[in-house]
Amino acid sequence: MDIRSLKSKFNQSRDYITDDVNTLMDFAKKAYIHNEINIKEYRLLVRELEALGAVIPDDYKEDSLIEKS
Repeated sequence: MDIRSLKSKFNQSRDYITDDVNTLMDFAKKAYIHNEINIKEYRLLVRELEALGAVIPDDYKEDSLIEKS
């Protein structure tokens, strides 16, 4: 799946169009969690979205259960 396909799937699901990369990143994460896309597709989407400027919100990083090294 590429970003164009992700946007199309988002549009069908939410009934509106977005170009916001953070919103698309959240949507990709949801699709992965619900087994709608596999890990390979998810990683590629995240990489592309991050290249376009998507970021994880700072407050999410603070609440993360993943240890920081």
